[in-house]
Amino acid sequence: MELEEAKELKERCSQCDAISWGLTEEGKYYCTSCHNVTERSKEVINTDIIPNTKIKSISRGLKRKSKLEKGWDWYVCEGFQHILCQQAEVLKTLGVAPELKNEVLHNFWKRYLQKSKQAYCANPVYTSGRKAQVLKDNVHHSDWASGSELLSDASCASSLESGAESKSDVPTPKPFPALRTPQSESRSVPAVAASVCSGSLDGMEYSEWKEKGILKMTVPGTLALCYLSLLWQREAVTLSDLLRFVEEDHIPYIKAFQSFPEEMKLYGRDKGIFAIESWPDYEEIYKHMFEIATFLDLPRFPDITEDCFLHPNILCVKYLMEANLPDEMHGLTHQVTKMTGLGDVDSLTFDPIAKGAQTVKYDVQAIALIVVVLKLLFLLDDNLEWSLSDLAEVNNEKNKTDKPWFSFRKWYQVMKKSVDEKKQNWEEARAKYLWKSEKPLYHSHIDKPGASKRREMVVNLQKQFSTLADSAPTIEKKSPSSFQFHWAEDDPSRPCFHGHSLQGILVKKGPALVTKNSLYWLSTQKFCRSYCKHVTTYEESNFSLSYQFILNLFSFLLRIKAALLHDEVSLIEKKLFKKKYSETKKNSRSRRR
Repeated sequence: MELEEAKELKERCSQCDAISWGLTEEGKYYCTSCHNVTERSKEVINTDIIPNTKIKSISRGLKRKSKLEKGWDWYVCEGFQHILCQQAEVLKTLGVAPELKNEVLHNFWKRYLQKSKQAYCANPVYTSGRKAQVLKDNVHHSDWASGSELLSDASCASSLESGAESKSDVPTPKPFPALRTPQSESRSVPAVAASVCSGSLDGMEYSEWKEKGILKMTVPGTLALCYLSLLWQREAVTLSDLLRFVEEDHIPYIKAFQSFPEEMKLYGRDKGIFAIESWPDYEEIYKHMFEIATFLDLPRFPDITEDCFLHPNILCVKYLMEANLPDEMHGLTHQVTKMTGLGDVDSLTFDPIAKGAQTVKYDVQAIALIVVVLKLLFLLDDNLEWSLSDLAEVNNEKNKTDKPWFSFRKWYQVMKKSVDEKKQNWEEARAKYLWKSEKPLYHSHIDKPGASKRREMVVNLQKQFSTLADSAPTIEKKSPSSFQFHWAEDDPSRPCFHGHSLQGILVKKGPALVTKNSLYWLSTQKFCRSYCKHVTTYEESNFSLSYQFILNLFSFLLRIKAALLHDEVSLIEKKLFKKKYSETKKNSRSRRR
């Protein structure tokens, strides 16, 4: 009926140039193609012709007021957009360039909505059938659609391809819109009431949405989208840093729905969509990132050159400092990077549309380079590293005024103590983490009084027990840092090894320095035959204790599994010792014969 009443308006839409108008509850015209709401209202000349007009508008107003108790009419994608907005704002406070939110993440999000047919397309739908019409008629009242231009595949791609090189050639995108306020509710379109099984209009439908070729957004997917934006901007934040900031509760993730406006009610199916009950996993987010980049059909990312933070030559410096290792090791990691070709721009730059495209785990790769260098220097066979430590300690006793030689044994003792303390605190913090949110989730709005009462009882009991236990006051949350360990020269309990020399480990051979150790053992001698070319398994009992300690130390720094780091070390060794691997392969073939 409202579409029939709006047919008298023959003007073209300023956004998409279409002539297809509908009427909102307030009598304003909106475009049914791009969902642009105009300021123009339908004029009624003779109210006698429509006798119930005033009564209808009054009853609508009263209904809207009463419906506020149950919340706004909102969609699941609006919830994800709110989470993305909050995550982007926190990243800005951490020092990330402000362009990331409004220029990169905004474009990625719009492109996702368009590719998933949720907005910015001719017929936004979730599934086929009668529900599609409901979404089409009401989707334009969401903020990601209001006030934004209709984005085609071509325009989005051109805006992304410009990157940092040609920003001046592309119009500045409009700011990432915030969620609605009560004032903006007055221009919303009449919507179908939310299902009794969900606070959102499409919670039931979204949870059952399994359209082939469409990638559903999830809360882990928001982190993947943020990391894609960081990677596009070539920011000094690795994936492991991002996940650690989530663990430290700096970036909204576990209870991100708590920051939703009070009018966005969550219950029923919304709980399964927005409530997260596990910590983000490195490999899971990495997989999500690759899937989203492929789904969005993103162009080649800006080049990772030698002056970028993500280049192994720079990342190795960061992790050498983090692990309290000598500065002289950086020259060796640089050489290994050059010999293996891991510093090449093409191998480092992410290109989702390239054939056989693979992203680089930049932080894992840098750590693996350091592990390879440690094996080159100390062999890590539970024998040579301790012999070299004996020589270093004897020299340091005799020549106390000279630059001290690096002792693997002393470094091991300092690092083991520090890592054990840090890991214990980390495990205790995880064990004490309160998964229950302050904003309780309930099955339906009918259950809200009971859920709120139970939550109030829990809070009161916690206060009483904390008073009885005389617990210490809560420590204020520390500001985020890229470094988990800090080493100082004047701290005897935590000595710094950055300035120590590798003189007892490197010997002169002509004009060059070579390692005193001439042996090397491969982390694996057999790769699986699948496309990934990784090791089949990693069992600690098959490796030396020193190697296990090194892997466990660095895997804790990155919050990854030791097997993942072991695989990366093996891949680097395969490139560094091609001849040795080929000989191993020939020997294995001859044994079979």
